Amino acid sequence: MIKWFEASTTSIVAIILTAIGIYAATIIFTRLAGKRSFSKMSSFDFAMTVAIGSIIATTVLSKSVSLVQGVVGLAAVYILQISVAMVRRFKIVQTLIDNEPLLLMDGQHILYENLKKARVTETDLRSKLREANVLELSQVRAVIFESTGDIAVLHSKDEDVKLEEWLLEGVER
Repeated sequence: MIKWFEASTTSIVAIILTAIGIYAATIIFTRLAGKRSFSKMSSFDFAMTVAIGSIIATTVLSKSVSLVQGVVGLAAVYILQISVAMVRRFKIVQTLIDNEPLLLMDGQHILYENLKKARVTETDLRSKLREANVLELSQVRAVIFESTGDIAVLHSKDEDVKLEEWLLEGVER
């Protein structure tokens, strides 16, 4: 337990220098790869974010991983992310990698089976409707559980406004 509070000057300097190096590498790779690197558009984007965090932490705090090894690992993850983003343009790859959005409400009708599939409770749904400033269920055109895990509420006070089908393309009903 005493070792928890011990650190040599050399180890502290090594941690600081490694943190600076891996931080700089992360910024450079993110600038090269683009903003998508930290988006949460799909499950593979989420995996990318977790992997980068893990590599950074391991490189900074583990004596068994050098800065060069950490930078190479980081580069490999960025290359994988760019590659997956490119091949994701093909429908078959997209189907394998991405979660399909799921309709939770069709107009003011709650789709209970889809709530079960998404593991979303009515309480969660009500919360999202309030967040979206829905005052009456008649305002709701659709509620979608997005592939990112977000819940989108499409609504309008004007009852004449209809939801364009294009917005529901690819959404499981």
